[in-house]
Amino acid sequence: QKVHVLPQTVLYIADAETFSGHEECHEQKKARKRNSKETAIALEKLLPKRCQVLGLVTPGIVVTPMGSSSNQPQEIEEGEAGFALLFPKIDGVKIHTFHFSKDLKNRVFDESKFAEAGLKNNPDLRVVLLFGYNSWKSGATRFLHQIVNPLNEKSIILAGGQVESFTSLTSENKSAQPGDACGVVGLAFSGPQIQSATVLLDQDVADERTAEAAMQRLKAANIPERNTIGFMFACVGRGYRHYKTKRNMEADAFRKFFPNVPLFGFFGHGEIGCDRIVTGNFVLRECNDIKDDLLHGYTTVMTLIHLGSTK
Repeated sequence: QKVHVLPQTVLYIADAETFSGHEECHEQKKARKRNSKETAIALEKLLPKRCQVLGLVTPGIVVTPMGSSSNQPQEIEEGEAGFALLFPKIDGVKIHTFHFSKDLKNRVFDESKFAEAGLKNNPDLRVVLLFGYNSWKSGATRFLHQIVNPLNEKSIILAGGQVESFTSLTSENKSAQPGDACGVVGLAFSGPQIQSATVLLDQDVADERTAEAAMQRLKAANIPERNTIGFMFACVGRGYRHYKTKRNMEADAFRKFFPNVPLFGFFGHGEIGCDRIVTGNFVLRECNDIKDDLLHGYTTVMTLIHLGSTK
């Protein structure tokens, strides 16, 4: 007997080659934007109309094929690749998308938009995955700070990175052109049963021993591994170039300590996260006494999100 589970929220990530095609012409940028839009529309047609969809384009991806623990997570830094995570309705868990774009007329961000997005006055908020786009544009870094700083609370896990663009956000006006500005999109996970932890692999993590030491810190968070997803947000400067031509180093280290947790993510242009743990009693275990620095370059952020026990 077949059982069909309808997704309520979908996160899909594909590398730029998958979305841009290989047109070589003076209007390559226009062709890339057109292809991205057409691909996004085709993907969204496969999903239920009420489904929340967030699609990202990145320089490379991290994926566990079929999300199965029997498959090794892979760091795919070159070539066409992509994946989609389909979240059904989960008792006790709310997942919603959000989008903040930079207002060219107003330098000050209206923080009332946080409440509208469920990111403020929400005692059940546990995890926020943030993805900045068009980070090369003037004012993009300042805008990202305006989003991240108010969310930098000890009871919330923040993780993510800078992507090339986003191609789908079904809550948005279809006529909007996300490529014309810089901004932040993301997913917010709310629910008292959610547990999460992040660790930051900085520039000094450059071999198998130090990568595994970081995974040991993540393991020490004691996040339940059943019904848990791993995310890896790495700089394009890491991967096999950083580890002296040895490929898949960080994904392999994660697999060694979390053999039953599927790992997904991407290579991007900047990372968001720190060492932070929200434990079973939903109180953060302090990692340090100073204000956490959440924006990084040339690093990797590893994240665990536990969605509660399955019945």
